Amino acid sequence: MDKTKERTRKSGVLLHVSSLWGEYSCGSFSNAAKEFIDFLSDCGFSYWQTLPFCVPDVFASPYSSSGAFSLNPDFIDITKLRDAGLLDDYDLFLAKQSTPYVMEYEKLRRERFDLLKKAAARFTPGADFDEFFKTHPHTESFCRFMALKSANGDLPFWQWTNDKFDEAVLYTWKFICFTFIEQWREIKEYANEKGIKIVGDIPIYVSLDSADVWENSGEYLLDENFRPTKVAGVPPDYFSPEGQLWGNPLYDWDKMEKSGFKWWRARAAFMCELFDCLRIDHFRGIESFYAIPYGAENAKVGEWIKGPGMKLIRAIKKACPGKMLIAEDLGVMTDEVIKLVSDSGFPGMRVMQFGFDGDPENMNLPHNYPRNCIAYTGTHDNNTLLACMWEMDEKQRTDMLNYCGYHSPYWDCREAYEAVMFTLLQSPADTVILPLQDILCYGGDTRMNVPGKEDGNWGWRLTKAQLDVVDRGKWKYYNKIYCRTE
Repeated sequence: MDKTKERTRKSGVLLHVSSLWGEYSCGSFSNAAKEFIDFLSDCGFSYWQTLPFCVPDVFASPYSSSGAFSLNPDFIDITKLRDAGLLDDYDLFLAKQSTPYVMEYEKLRRERFDLLKKAAARFTPGADFDEFFKTHPHTESFCRFMALKSANGDLPFWQWTNDKFDEAVLYTWKFICFTFIEQWREIKEYANEKGIKIVGDIPIYVSLDSADVWENSGEYLLDENFRPTKVAGVPPDYFSPEGQLWGNPLYDWDKMEKSGFKWWRARAAFMCELFDCLRIDHFRGIESFYAIPYGAENAKVGEWIKGPGMKLIRAIKKACPGKMLIAEDLGVMTDEVIKLVSDSGFPGMRVMQFGFDGDPENMNLPHNYPRNCIAYTGTHDNNTLLACMWEMDEKQRTDMLNYCGYHSPYWDCREAYEAVMFTLLQSPADTVILPLQDILCYGGDTRMNVPGKEDGNWGWRLTKAQLDVVDRGKWKYYNKIYCRTE
């Protein structure tokens, strides 16, 4: 074996920043982020996978945002602002959370912007501030969009009548984005120094009422009143019997192609500044996308329309030289989608929870994994491993545990769940990612998202005491014996 070659077998953990512990309603770029990176390193993991960093929607979903180039203000560590003299102790006292176990999104929506506005008023920008927005015009457009939205009573942009805005609101949003980048760079540098790479997530679609559509409405399938003619979603599948009606506007791929996919290249390049690797959400929509008539009650009625395929893939690759790009190829697969994943060279995804339907050729069974894939017990859209096993019928659960070499009749225990995860580590997949909830052996009350359900998602948070019960030496041992760490 050539020891000069980089080890390809690696593993990591899925945890959104919002789930980190802290005192101010949401996980942030505080010391907790560095302590979590220490945990990953101690366990022999090589990746930290997050969810999108953009501003979430009113239901706290990071997959539906008012800007693809936006940055979530809730992730800013306000204690660092206090230490810099931009806030005081009383400000932080008022920002204290009521519970450490759930993200307090309503409190953040009511209070956080005004708190950051106070910090912005005390901030003196330097040349680096101006340079950032000079080199990131889409992020500046997002800030302007938010200022205009505030000036128009938060109405959607097609109902705006006022083109005057409060300069303080614009400046606050610019302060938020700049501060976010400064704080995140420190965290990412710390991770990279520890040998940890960050995997980011790029949602395929944007929201209708977003800076992206406002700025480039001609590149979306809209009528003259800025209403979509058709919207995005997916047909019925294992996640939802009625399909998922996302409601996002669809791209006019022909017009985007004429510009050389300029917006997409800029978006991918921005994401590559934030992350070491990128997961492209709903990759199959690049081959063919599901179009649902605007106004439909659910996603049962729709049609598949050909997407841009390799033309877009080549544009994204050009914008992300040297980066690992991951194809989220879950859902309804066709020969054409499988070929596109293969032609792209991107690793696809495998989800072990989907493997036990009785078919020995199931692509989600570990023995069928190719090396070039990212294997998960479950994703942010799945239930936790513990909850999944409780939901299985007895035969399915027994088949799974027998497959994993666990034969005791007492299956509801840490040893059984860990047998499943260690089996995944043994698989041929070059990369294995485990949701932290599975490592902790937590139940369905810690599930991150239920697809098709608007509210009640994205809220789970971790405490430091909960993380400290994990046996780091055991995970380091299993990562080492399965050649996923040195």
